[in-house]
Amino acid sequence: MIRSVVHALVAALLAVSIGQPACAQPAPDAAPVTVFAAASLQNALNDIAKTFTAETKVPVRFSYAASSTLARQMEQGAPADLFASADLEWMDWAETRKLIDPKTRASLLGNRLVMVAPTDGKIASVELTQAGVRAALGDGRIATGAVASVPVGKYAKTALETLGLWGAIEPKLAQAESVRAALVLVARGEAPLGIVYETDAKAEPRVKVVAVFPADSHPPVVYPFALTVGAKGDGPAKFLAYLRAPAARAVFVAQGFTVLAPEAK
Repeated sequence: MIRSVVHALVAALLAVSIGQPACAQPAPDAAPVTVFAAASLQNALNDIAKTFTAETKVPVRFSYAASSTLARQMEQGAPADLFASADLEWMDWAETRKLIDPKTRASLLGNRLVMVAPTDGKIASVELTQAGVRAALGDGRIATGAVASVPVGKYAKTALETLGLWGAIEPKLAQAESVRAALVLVARGEAPLGIVYETDAKAEPRVKVVAVFPADSHPPVVYPFALTVGAKGDGPAKFLAYLRAPAARAVFVAQGFTVLAPEAK
């Protein structure tokens, strides 16, 4: 009787052990990868991460904001495994403060600077002259990122200066905390014009491109990526490598990014 009870208990314990594999410790690669990324990368990285996780079982978590905000958060100790900036300067800033591993740094993507207006508005195109912008703007404001810190705002300021428009437009700027925040102002009709990236315009059906800034009016829009010095496990490096793979490249191109050639080492 006792022996049969013992056998039954052993069998039950084995059944529980076999039936509940989730109780086992997860593989090291299953630890989530935390990515701090420029707001303009949101749609593309979300799509790529879904495929990456499906293939590798490695979850990816994102924090999207202006590159300036993310870099400063990392300096204050916010945990991140991978940093993706919308300009070279904030990645340089992070590297100088030894927040990223410079050996892993790579400029993966490019973008274009554009002017947008609400899709349902009357503005079809804007000539990038004082008269052209003034006619389109009326009494409204131009939304873009904060020109002192947010990459899109910095690009916008340089482009406007190059085109001789800065003095007239500066008082009419609505400076937002990120490019996506500026995009929302235009999409909602709260600003008749905005200066954002081409990929943002493609991601938001409520806006349309009404002007494209000449490439030589501002520094190239470049997105450098790098692992942080605190990156844990193999997951971050795997995800960074995956961002260079054909499947990820196809997503970036479909959403309007330029995929840059690998840099010579």
